Order: sequence, then structure tokens, then C-alpha cells
Amino acid sequence: MTMNAETADVPGSPDGQLPGIRIVLPYHLRNLASVTGEVLLRVEPPITQRSVLDALEDRYPALQGTIRDHATRKRRAYLRFFACEEDLSHDSPDDELPERVVSGEEPFLIVGSMAGG
Repeated sequence: MTMNAETADVPGSPDGQLPGIRIVLPYHLRNLASVTGEVLLRVEPPITQRSVLDALEDRYPALQGTIRDHATRKRRAYLRFFACEEDLSHDSPDDELPERVVSGEEPFLIVGSMAGG
């Protein structure tokens, strides 16, 4: 597993550290963000899709509008969100992510959908 050294610490957290949220991006979004492997972000609780995506877009501004629509902030049609072998794409963006994602044990996956026959 390759970890990207880029992290965003949350000021005011105990000893400046919170559990890291591991994010796996599709190849084209990794290129836009100029990262390799997983991205590790520190996000203040509650850890939701919205808070993780907000932190990701804050840290990597080139991703703004690529994962969520600029105006509606809804997930783009051809991207899916997965965690712990579950499709979270249609969950509320304000639902808390699974504990295994929050603890850093499992990654939050952003997957580009495939279409065609």
C-alpha cells in the first residue's frame, strides 16, 4: 500500500492528530490532484461523506467540481462511493461513515463508474 505523505492536521485536536481517513481516488482524479496512492486526511468528527469531501476539496482545489457538482454539491453521476464493501453512493452525505473508515482501518473509495457493453 502506497500512502501519500500529504495530510491535513486539524488544529485543536488532541496532540494535533486525529485518526487519518484513507481515501482512494480513481486514476484521473489522482492526476488532477498530483498525488500517488492513497490520500490521508485528518477530518474533525463527525466523519461524513460531506466532511471528507469538503476536506479533500480544500486540500486539493483542483478536485473542486470533479466529484460533486459546483452548484448542488451532489455526487457526479459517473462516480460511486464505497467503504467496507458497501456502496454508499445513495446514502445521505451527512450520514456518518463506518467506524472502520473513521479509524483508518478501511479506505473510503471514490470509484469511476464504467458503462458500455
